[in-house]
Amino acid sequence: METPKKPRHVLEADVIEALKQVYDPELPVNIYDLGLIYGIAVEEDTGRVDVTMTLTAPGCPAAQFLPGQVEEKVSTVDGVEEAHVALVWDPPYHKGLMSEEARLDLGLF
Repeated sequence: METPKKPRHVLEADVIEALKQVYDPELPVNIYDLGLIYGIAVEEDTGRVDVTMTLTAPGCPAAQFLPGQVEEKVSTVDGVEEAHVALVWDPPYHKGLMSEEARLDLGLF
């Protein structure tokens, strides 16, 4: 018997929770609240999830490993059959992308 597929909004919420468990190696803030995630596309029928993300700067050393960590973490979410991460630089990252909680955690108010 095949397990029923999760609705898109439920799967997306689960992916967001997984992303909140991945932290920038230089800051005590998760990558979702830091504003590094630009988009999450969920294909409900196939369980494919595409994440579009950036880093705080193009020369960031985390570019070597953070996208792989994100893909691995998203792949562990129940209902995700396939995960892909695209690293983009446009639009450029800026502090205004951070959640209010992240700005408070970093003392940016």
